[in-house]
Amino acid sequence: MQQPKRYLITAALPYANGLKHIGHLAGAYLPADIYVRYLKAQQRDVVFVCGSDEHGTAIPIQATKEGTTAQAIIDKYHPLVEQNFRDLGIQFDIYHRTSAPIHHETAREFFTQLNDAGHLTTQTTEQFFDEKAQTFLADRYIKGTCPNCQFTGAYGDQCEKCGKSLSPEELINPVSTLSGEPPVKKMTQHWYLPLDRHEDFLRKWILEEHGNDWRSTVVGQCKSWIDGGLQPRAVTRDLDWGVALPENIEGGKGKVLYVWFDAPIGYISATKQWAMNTGKDWRPYWEDKETRLIHFIGKDNIVFHCIIFPVMLQLHGNILPDNVPANEFLNLEGDKMSTSRNWKLDMEDYINDFIKAPGGNEIMADVLRYYLTQIAPETKDSEFTWKGFQDANNSELVAILGNFVNRSLVLMHKLCKGKVPPLHPDHITDTDKEMIAAFDATRKAVEDNIEHFKFREALFHIIAFARSGNQYLQKKEPWIFAKQTDANGDVVAEAQASIDNTLHIALQVCANLAIFIHPFLPFTAKKICYLLKVVDKMLLWENAGKTKLLSTGYSLRAPELLFRKIEDEEIATQLNKLHTAMTEPTHTSNDEAVPAAFAPLKESIVYDDFAKLDLRNGKILAAEKVEKADKLLKLTVDLGFETRTIVSGIAQHFNPEAIVGKQVTVVANLLPRKMRGIESNGMILMAEDPQGKLHFIHPEEEVPPGAGIS
Repeated sequence: MQQPKRYLITAALPYANGLKHIGHLAGAYLPADIYVRYLKAQQRDVVFVCGSDEHGTAIPIQATKEGTTAQAIIDKYHPLVEQNFRDLGIQFDIYHRTSAPIHHETAREFFTQLNDAGHLTTQTTEQFFDEKAQTFLADRYIKGTCPNCQFTGAYGDQCEKCGKSLSPEELINPVSTLSGEPPVKKMTQHWYLPLDRHEDFLRKWILEEHGNDWRSTVVGQCKSWIDGGLQPRAVTRDLDWGVALPENIEGGKGKVLYVWFDAPIGYISATKQWAMNTGKDWRPYWEDKETRLIHFIGKDNIVFHCIIFPVMLQLHGNILPDNVPANEFLNLEGDKMSTSRNWKLDMEDYINDFIKAPGGNEIMADVLRYYLTQIAPETKDSEFTWKGFQDANNSELVAILGNFVNRSLVLMHKLCKGKVPPLHPDHITDTDKEMIAAFDATRKAVEDNIEHFKFREALFHIIAFARSGNQYLQKKEPWIFAKQTDANGDVVAEAQASIDNTLHIALQVCANLAIFIHPFLPFTAKKICYLLKVVDKMLLWENAGKTKLLSTGYSLRAPELLFRKIEDEEIATQLNKLHTAMTEPTHTSNDEAVPAAFAPLKESIVYDDFAKLDLRNGKILAAEKVEKADKLLKLTVDLGFETRTIVSGIAQHFNPEAIVGKQVTVVANLLPRKMRGIESNGMILMAEDPQGKLHFIHPEEEVPPGAGIS
């Protein structure tokens, strides 16, 4: 692919209705920051825009909860979230606001151009109206009984009990959340974007042009929407909070732009504001086809960024996104993150506990960045666990990356008088050559993976490079050569040459590690530069893979540990804090669904799909808890024809001793999987009641182990 003239990178605009958690960070902002830092290290023309989404019903709803105004809510949370991002090393070129006058002006101009060109249609329809409050009701201002699960607190757009998407018309006994009175239907006119007119364009652009280079989950979701038939989508609402329609629009009084229409235009208004701040021209970034536009989002925003906004951009004469690398969801300790149940880790809480707390420092921001990248939900949902966080820090950052940099500096000060030793070409060994070859190989691997948005894989190659450095030192053993001395106690020349070569190469590895790791761990990269006494300019990508970054004879600073160990007590404190803070569902959050009393049915399957399962009756012969795993039991199960070990996440529901002898239903042909170092050969099927309690599925009478279940 030809290198573009410039890049415009966007990250989804977060609602300014509360603090944001690490699931948000992992979904859009961290991967975007990694990519932008890489581009800037290559000295490419790139602008990274983001900002607060400050309209929509989420804001006034939060204002009602806090007993204040919508303006006060956005003024409270906008600077808090912006500072959280800054503390975690997310470096936007501008973090803007959709409440800014330039955004209102830009959004209205966008609407007017589409409307004047005939790209929007109008429809007069019945909408719910609160006669007592004298206002039309957005979906979120209507509550009733869910027709799917009978939950009595479902909203007009979604039931937060079962997660089903709804319309107000589907609710049973709907009432207004403003007055508590049943709403009435009243005629009102709205403007619509007729997406059905653009199915051919979307099918060609997404499925034909980008079907092979976009993530399969993105393409699959888009295909599903298009195949299902697109419908006109309203772009206006009867609200008093949002971007008001232009005054000259007939029938537009009292109406605002629907938030999904106004929010993505925020990328454009943010770019305009950035251009005004820097004296640049914003137009090429949105109008020149040699600009590469990339949206970083979570999978819940795919339809807006891949179907709706592209139609708007095409009609408005703007460039289209070249890629939309949407991430899946990040779960927390075995459960979906939920603001309503307080099952989350806010960025602010992490910052206060690990960065700003006594003994904390900015390097701890990199520890979180490292672990979130390592488990990034790039192709499927992933899970944050505090134990995994501790292991990533202690076993990799401390024991591999930090250890290598520290060892190299310690040995240099001890064996080379604190200066970069020379390289002796006549004494280079095959081991030296292997290490030198890894420089360029690592650069190429990191480049290729970042360019293709495979940040987990890129990070893997960097840590592998550091691991190779440790192995290199172990093979070369410069401390052993230091014992080869003459009668005066000086190291003999040949031994010193081996020491010099080893530490010269090791120190060049340190310099390259700073360059490679910088997009991922910016604070760590700068700390390595400090120890090596080089300026940050060394972090430019043109230096990546080079073997002569540190000059012979150059004095380096005394070694300092890059990372500290995270102790078990700290992890226990965080787990206790998480479980203590968890509350019963309040059903007031607007961004997550609470687990259902009964989960909705999954997609239909054909008989052949079911026939692939080999279900067998089994009998538990032994059960024991898995060490350092609160939820896991190690089961020994008799299947008649063989005895198997199966690891099952049922420890919080059953005592091991009480289930010995129980009959169980086993998925016997599931591929083996290692869990906590134990190979699990099968899966136990369980039933979950509305209270979340698990129950064994087994025959009413004793059946021989190994009997088939059909």
